Amino acid sequence: MEQEMDFTEKIAPKAHGQTKKPSLAIDPADLIEHIAPKAKPAQRGRRKPGQSAAKKPQAPSAAEKPPAKAEPAAAPAKPRRQRTAAKKAPAPAVTTMQPAETIAPVVPTPAKAPAKRGRKPAAPQRKTPVRIIPLGGLHEIGKNMTVIECGSDMFIVDCGLSFPDEEMPGVDLVIPDFSYVEKNREKLRGVVLTHGHEDHIGGLAFLLKSVDTPVYSSRLTLGLVEGKLKEHGLLGRVKLNVVQPRDTIKMGCMAVEFIHVNHSIPDALALAIHTPAGVIIMTGDFKIDPTPIEGEITDLARFGELGNRGVLALLMDSTNAVKPGMTMSERKVGESFSNLFQRAQDRRIIIASFSSNIHRVQQIVDYAVKYKRKVALSGRSMLNVVAKATELGYLKVPDGILIEIDEINRYRPDQLVIITTGSQGEPMSALTRMAMSDHRKVTVTPHDFIIISASPIPGNEKLVNRVINELMKLGAEVIYEKMYEVHVSGHACQEELKIILGLTKPKFFIPVHGEYLHLRKNADNAVAMGMDPKNILITEIGKVVELDGVEMKVTGSVPAGRVMVDGLGVGDVGSIVLRDRKHLAEDGLIIVVTAIDSQSGQIVAGPDIVSRGFVYVREAEDMMAQTRRIAKKAVENCMASNVHEWGNIKNRIKDDVGDYLWQMTKRTPMILPIIQEI
Repeated sequence: MEQEMDFTEKIAPKAHGQTKKPSLAIDPADLIEHIAPKAKPAQRGRRKPGQSAAKKPQAPSAAEKPPAKAEPAAAPAKPRRQRTAAKKAPAPAVTTMQPAETIAPVVPTPAKAPAKRGRKPAAPQRKTPVRIIPLGGLHEIGKNMTVIECGSDMFIVDCGLSFPDEEMPGVDLVIPDFSYVEKNREKLRGVVLTHGHEDHIGGLAFLLKSVDTPVYSSRLTLGLVEGKLKEHGLLGRVKLNVVQPRDTIKMGCMAVEFIHVNHSIPDALALAIHTPAGVIIMTGDFKIDPTPIEGEITDLARFGELGNRGVLALLMDSTNAVKPGMTMSERKVGESFSNLFQRAQDRRIIIASFSSNIHRVQQIVDYAVKYKRKVALSGRSMLNVVAKATELGYLKVPDGILIEIDEINRYRPDQLVIITTGSQGEPMSALTRMAMSDHRKVTVTPHDFIIISASPIPGNEKLVNRVINELMKLGAEVIYEKMYEVHVSGHACQEELKIILGLTKPKFFIPVHGEYLHLRKNADNAVAMGMDPKNILITEIGKVVELDGVEMKVTGSVPAGRVMVDGLGVGDVGSIVLRDRKHLAEDGLIIVVTAIDSQSGQIVAGPDIVSRGFVYVREAEDMMAQTRRIAKKAVENCMASNVHEWGNIKNRIKDDVGDYLWQMTKRTPMILPIIQEI
């Protein structure tokens, strides 16, 4: 208990009758040495020959007293008195500080005497190790999740999702593997969320179905989490705790301090994790915006304070590490919107953006008011986020501006702005359905002026280009990022990353959040600033990174990977199912149906051949007839060989039919034999 109280006192000391200075995580002896340094060697050089340094000066006798003109001979006594005073100086200095027991570090160590001159300094003291275990967000975009563990305590930072790629046909979402957390649920002290984007909160509801733990974050982030918990029937069962920047919460033997940062969604937070081994900073997603739409700029002062005290490790966002310079301010988009609203003239304006970019939505609403247009929303996530942001006061919409999407036909095109989802070309999004003429409420015409206010996430470029092409075919004018400044990123570029590195001055650096090229570039930036490459680690999900205040090393691994969500199924789609889906998509399916007499073993009906996704049967009748004969012969050969096991018969049909179809088409469709016994 004494250690825990000391640790809490170190983070947030309380007054006890008088104001105390913040505690420092150093030994009292080191503090004395720092406050009152010893006299310089130059002063020692003025000592009388043959007099010992430790010998106390004595007053000369009356007989030995020199005449007045020889008075300068007593000058050496002055430096001796100065040196004696220097030795005594620490005593009053220490009395103004906190008692020794209140400034002890988390892991108490014996008091060290001041280091003597000429001797090597003592080796650094190893402290209680802390483990950092990424379960997502490395070598990928999205699915961010990190476990911080120390002793018998651990907590989670973020729990996001990612969207499936072309290698995952039929999959809806991808979430992290929670098996390590579920196995160690008795250690779990809570979940901390940095902000409300899907890649940081999208997997939380799936985790909370299997573990019961409190959640901590800002008001808007928890407001968005509430909607997800309601969908999964968890609302009311999970304790949600609202925090503010500069707040500190306890997580067992650790504590988490929240720091305000700018991002493309309000209420984004960075974390300063105070552990027995030292302070670990996790920036989350951030940028440095000197002119934010709402709120203050990133709390650089706090990063600097922590850096001056000493930062053990920095885990920093790498998403834009390949981009030089600094990210533009969100206000730059507003200037572009002003010009584009004028350019649209009498056409209807349709703007696609991320639903979570509330600052962007606020600017669209402001210009709609200025140019006397009504605003309609399209897309489920856009409706949910705008409703929650308006309810909590983060989005300010004047009365009468928002209208239902069903009412747009009552207004002229020059009176409307439609804000929609689908900026990433998602197949089922509202903008994609508009482009494919499949939207039930909105029909795109040459009288539409469409702005895609987002940049494609890596991997989505083809989807976005496809949507742009289809919209242009319908006659609409399409404005996208490469043409005008209609989007700015929410992530820091190289110069901003260097600023945080310079302020925090970490001993160790771990780049996070991005594919390998992003992580590598972020590491290169640190090296360019003079950081030792040996203190930089590009790790992988599942690896256990341990820090003890002296060194950083990988000590093992835990179960980690991707869990696919397909409909209501979580984790029931694995590599084998995906392989079969890809096989079906690439080569199609052949079904061989045969009926056999259970007594005689003779073929009663069939085999019949059904083709799906392989060839069109009516255009390949000869090949289908030969396939039928080969399947029949395979069954007859099995019966003649006294083989009655269905599994063996099916394998024989698959082998013989597969060999024939490969010779004819050089394709390998999935062959599914069905045997009915009569």
